[in-house]
Amino acid sequence: MMPTAVTLDSVGRIPFPGDNAAIASRRLDAGLEILAPTDSFRLSHGVLEGHRFAIVPIPKGQALLSWGLPFGVALQDIAPGDYVCNRKILQALSQRHLDFPLPSTPNFADHSIRYVLDEQHFQPGTQVSRLSESPEFEGFERGPRRGAGTRNYVVILGTSSRTASFARILAERFPQTTALFTNVDGVVPVAHTEGGDPSRPNNFEFVVRTLAGFMVHPNVGAVLAVDTGEEPVNNEVIQDFLKKHDYPIESVPAEFMTLGSDFESCLQKGESIVRKSLEQANRSSRSRMSVARLRFALQCGGSDAFSGVSGNPLAGWMAKRLIQFGGAANLAESDELIGAEPYVLKNVKNLETARHFLGTLQRFQERASWHGHDAEGNPSGGNNYRGLYNIAIKSIGAALKKDPEVCLDHVIDYGERMDSPGFYFMDSPGNDLESIAGQVAAGCNVILFTTGNGSITNFPFVPTLKIMTSTARFNLLSNEMDINAGRYQDGMSMDDLGAEAFDLALRVAAGQRTAGEHAGHSQVQIWREWRQTN
Repeated sequence: MMPTAVTLDSVGRIPFPGDNAAIASRRLDAGLEILAPTDSFRLSHGVLEGHRFAIVPIPKGQALLSWGLPFGVALQDIAPGDYVCNRKILQALSQRHLDFPLPSTPNFADHSIRYVLDEQHFQPGTQVSRLSESPEFEGFERGPRRGAGTRNYVVILGTSSRTASFARILAERFPQTTALFTNVDGVVPVAHTEGGDPSRPNNFEFVVRTLAGFMVHPNVGAVLAVDTGEEPVNNEVIQDFLKKHDYPIESVPAEFMTLGSDFESCLQKGESIVRKSLEQANRSSRSRMSVARLRFALQCGGSDAFSGVSGNPLAGWMAKRLIQFGGAANLAESDELIGAEPYVLKNVKNLETARHFLGTLQRFQERASWHGHDAEGNPSGGNNYRGLYNIAIKSIGAALKKDPEVCLDHVIDYGERMDSPGFYFMDSPGNDLESIAGQVAAGCNVILFTTGNGSITNFPFVPTLKIMTSTARFNLLSNEMDINAGRYQDGMSMDDLGAEAFDLALRVAAGQRTAGEHAGHSQVQIWREWRQTN
């Protein structure tokens, strides 16, 4: 039974000093007395874990703040202890079977003021300073243009949806490769849903650039690309792109195959090619190299209210440490940064990069508007239930994957290759699978994936480290998660937690299997075609 009076820090999380709302760290009952540092108050309603309640008076018209940034405007005077809720959350929760009454009306409206860059007073940011000593890990040397591999896979790549099933079936013929080829991590299919229609798709450039990036990725020991010869995205198109854009395909043992009418004969031919590819890939072995060769992809999925409190800041800490060692990190999901522009651009390399970042977000919103949508459709029902009320509050928390000390150095298009150290932002949709595909194509060789609700996301040939945001949920999913960021909420310092997690990332880069790899989780989805009707 919950006590009648508790301290604020025992039941709530305040993301940033000066915030006027706290996040409930567990389910709270109506009438509970909260003992705050300056005053005490009682909760007007029951509050779900991850949802917010006011901790100071918020007058009508005043902004509601989390991480020091506005996520809404008060529709009425809000008293300390009031359940903070907008119309969307009341609608979402009304569909759940709750055992306590909800407020009858919303008390805040979403905040959607467009960010305007003050170019006249712009001050260039500075990147975190390099550390004098850099650790090493054991990776696969692929040369200066391809980078360092953290895995060594033979990849069967279906160029479009037409050859996806063939890639899967062929890969299934090689279940025990590691026993015979000790330097190879396995044979995996890259099977996706795009590029198979008769006409050229709207996402043609995205698909071709992504597949080209897959083929030269440092985790690929050899690759077989398979098409039917008739689809818009085929082997000839990909080979032309690789040559035109000077991708280092010459350093990859690559084969190209077009399917004929006899499926079984094609499988036998493909099997022969893959066996040869296994022998070629097995000639590579791990060697010592600088951690500066690592490229972290920063991702989240199944986010909750604590993603921005523990999980995303931890991923940001790890990215900062990698950049201090001379490596690179890639932040993505364009629609999940709308509303967080003031935070992201507080430390940016130069005015041109700031303009490029804002232009990318504006272009994304324009594309969505062509289809009658906007970024507010991003938070899912699960996000809402776990306390992410709107895109602003989700974006602010998602942006914490960029540590405040880290400078935004580069802005790139979806799947565009990362050719320098530093911190990158890559244009991509909020769907984590689609976004990860672009980051892998860009060259990321380790994925840091924050989740609050849990996720089975794991890329076929790049290891994914799962970061869980709370201890209670980590304990429920411990067989599928790698890092318990909830320990930060339990009192562990971020520096200690970050150092421990970074060491784990180095062991994973050197071959230690992640929970997702042990479970056999594997998916690919490229940025899907947004079909226009007018």
